[in-house]
Amino acid sequence: MQIKQRHDWNLTTSEAKAIQEKLQKEVITEDKFKEPVKYVAGVDMGFEDNGKTSRAAVAVLSFPDLQLQEQSIAKRPTSFPYIPGFLSFREIPAVLDALEKINTIPDIILCDGQGIAHPRRMGIASHLGVIIDMPTIGVAKSWLIGNYEEVSQEKGSWQPLIHKNETIGAVLRTRSNVKPVYVSSGHRISLPTAIDYVLRCTPKYRLPETTRIADKLASNR
Repeated sequence: MQIKQRHDWNLTTSEAKAIQEKLQKEVITEDKFKEPVKYVAGVDMGFEDNGKTSRAAVAVLSFPDLQLQEQSIAKRPTSFPYIPGFLSFREIPAVLDALEKINTIPDIILCDGQGIAHPRRMGIASHLGVIIDMPTIGVAKSWLIGNYEEVSQEKGSWQPLIHKNETIGAVLRTRSNVKPVYVSSGHRISLPTAIDYVLRCTPKYRLPETTRIADKLASNR
């Protein structure tokens, strides 16, 4: 993939916040992608040397059979501290390096993190999607913001995630009687469509196959 850098990554938190607020205006939460989808990808991060080195992984799977087609790993020095709400500035630089190595271009990227379910509606999935202008979905393992009603225990059940009277995502049960995940639009995809693709990418486990494979690569397991 060829990627055009939109901004610098060596920033203060105030500069990073200003970039989030600027790029958020470009986020599209409607379906703007071609179907049928042939390839889906997962991106995930790991860290080495006590956090000094970022290790990003990309796994591209065929869809709908979810067979691994291509993978890449990229490492670079970590240049931004761990600050909740600003994780994209810590993680995306290495993710972009890994994406530049792949030849199989995915139709949708599932990110291990939030999309618009973020205080400034600019989690890592939205930030990445805007930068590379591709459809992205946030699939987070943990809650960040918002309120929701209890979700039924059956796979496929979900409840809207509400923040400041706005639906910013869904709390989705991807496996019966297992903790839910937190799904939100990243870029160029609506919430109902995001839920649909997340469920179609989770045939057996709690997390999408894209995330599971990328996580193993990023963690060097």
